[in-house]
Amino acid sequence: MNSTVTLVQQYCTSLVQYNRRKSLEVNIGDVPLGGNNPIRVQSMTTVDTMDTHGSVEQTIRMVEAGCEYVRITAPSIKEAQNLAEIKKELHKRGYTVPLIADIHFTPNAAELAARIVEKVRINPGNYADKKRFEVIDYSDSAYQAELERIREKFTPLVKICKEYGTAMRIGTNHGSLSDRIMSRYGDTPLGMVESALEFLRICEDLNYYNIVLSMKASNPQVMVQAYRLLVQKMNEEGFKPYPLHLGVTEAGDGEDGRIKSSVGIGTLLEDGLGDTVRVSLTEEPEAEAPVARIMVDRYIDRINHKPIKAINESPVNPYSYNRRVTREVSNIGGGHHVPRVLADLSTVEISDYKDLRCIGHFYLPEPDKWRMNDQGADYVYTGNRPIPFMLPNGLKEIRNYPVWLSSDDQVNKIPLFTKTEFLQPGKKHKDVNFVRFSIDELDDSLFQALEKNPTSVAVIHSENSHAMAELRRIFFEFILKNVQVPVIIQRSYPSLQEDPFRIFAATDAGGLFIDGLGDGIMLGVADHQAKEDALRHADLSNKTAFGILQATRNRMSKTEYISCPSCGRTLFDLQETTAMIRKRTDHLKGIKIGIMGCIVNGPGEMADADYGYVGSGPGRITLYRGKEVVKRNVPSAQAVDELINLIREDGNWFQPETVEQF
Repeated sequence: MNSTVTLVQQYCTSLVQYNRRKSLEVNIGDVPLGGNNPIRVQSMTTVDTMDTHGSVEQTIRMVEAGCEYVRITAPSIKEAQNLAEIKKELHKRGYTVPLIADIHFTPNAAELAARIVEKVRINPGNYADKKRFEVIDYSDSAYQAELERIREKFTPLVKICKEYGTAMRIGTNHGSLSDRIMSRYGDTPLGMVESALEFLRICEDLNYYNIVLSMKASNPQVMVQAYRLLVQKMNEEGFKPYPLHLGVTEAGDGEDGRIKSSVGIGTLLEDGLGDTVRVSLTEEPEAEAPVARIMVDRYIDRINHKPIKAINESPVNPYSYNRRVTREVSNIGGGHHVPRVLADLSTVEISDYKDLRCIGHFYLPEPDKWRMNDQGADYVYTGNRPIPFMLPNGLKEIRNYPVWLSSDDQVNKIPLFTKTEFLQPGKKHKDVNFVRFSIDELDDSLFQALEKNPTSVAVIHSENSHAMAELRRIFFEFILKNVQVPVIIQRSYPSLQEDPFRIFAATDAGGLFIDGLGDGIMLGVADHQAKEDALRHADLSNKTAFGILQATRNRMSKTEYISCPSCGRTLFDLQETTAMIRKRTDHLKGIKIGIMGCIVNGPGEMADADYGYVGSGPGRITLYRGKEVVKRNVPSAQAVDELINLIREDGNWFQPETVEQF
């Protein structure tokens, strides 16, 4: 973890100063991408491409919602042909939004679409290759022969794109890497990058440069590492700085989809990477653009943020995950404790047992017992407003140091110090002492005091508009000085609406957890509010904190759904089915369930899932255990029951408990 990775500039200009990567400008109709253009927002239709009227109506709704490009699936020749009718009808109605044809297995459909629309997207994993989950031992000569075969299949499309001025996205999907790539590079970010570079080399050999690249995955950690590595490899090989399309595939719906997308996309935007964004939600496509717009609008004036002390070398490897080494303090840090969730209730008077429902702790009056759900906070910070009743065993209260000093119970209550308070002689807790500070307070005296006191835990916060980078800078100081104190990441925001709150928090804190930085998280709202609003925001903060830890694969507290956003290939009502599966399985903590509309991305994107539910034909479902097909052509009316039976057979099913909420 502490081995230094030099030349961080290979993937971003600076780790601390916001500076958007200067990419090549690519012409996509009359809406250019990259260069000095703003970060563009796009989405994809879900209507059958052969439904011209439905596709046009949905495209218009997407444009009105903020989409600057609209992608439409073209899985075969007939859909590619109908793109002309869709485009003609849109122009007739006054809409000139650039259209992008989404291609998977059919080069002839791509070659036709490239003559019609402004951009084609091809997936190098299945454009000229097939995926059967086979391991093949290629000799160097055999591998080179495969590359020549790809060149032969791909070259006609490149030539057509050059002739018609059509742009192209070479879009790698983690879940659909070819057997050839998997056999040589494994299921890795490097394999994702090499999959795209094989096609990019052909494009440059043919002097075609109107190219956009993407490295999508349903796992934000893999996605972030792959994009970083892509930029580093392009710089290393001397490629042009092609623009990047950012997205997390199969992010799901609701709060999970927004948090997961923000962790992946936001982390890269923070480092100045990304020229267009697509948020993939299992919702109507017009719901995606407003979420993407919240993400990208944060960076309009970001370059003017408060300066942060420069750093020339990163002590963290940005291309692989390693959790920062810390000492163990109580149940925090040490390498084996999951990151802790600290609920901030310091702006509200907690007067009744039921007030703690918002942070996952429920009092049951009949048996006179407490119950904690899977998202029960580990600590509650009350500041200067102590809770007047005994807390459940699973929850510890943190009070400001002066309040703690005057407390009758200085064992079960825990102090939070300012830097000044901590440096002064005085009473400390025997097991754990939280110390809150910002980067401006960081100096040798604080480092020495934290290192000397084995019970200390740092709580770091930032008011910088470039907060993630400033907090990361603090972590770098700890690592470079080999100070192994556990660190809690604290972020508080004004009284934001739910989507901005989730997106901002998942970006600022999630980007740190992606790199193994952080032993806990505390989110809150800075504004004082009426009690009802404060408790509602506490509930939002608590769920968001757990959602961030789950999305970064640091702490699993609920069922995870790897659910595609639907498109014209989808063979069932994805939103309704996802809601139905979620309703019956959302108590299965730690289980990952893939819900895919069709076979195109299904098996591959579900490679990270425990179970899969994939459309295989009208009214028919194929069920998977991991990558293995278990049941084919299950009638959709019975498929959810069969999925549950499969989970039950594996011993992973249990009945949900009902919690009476007092």
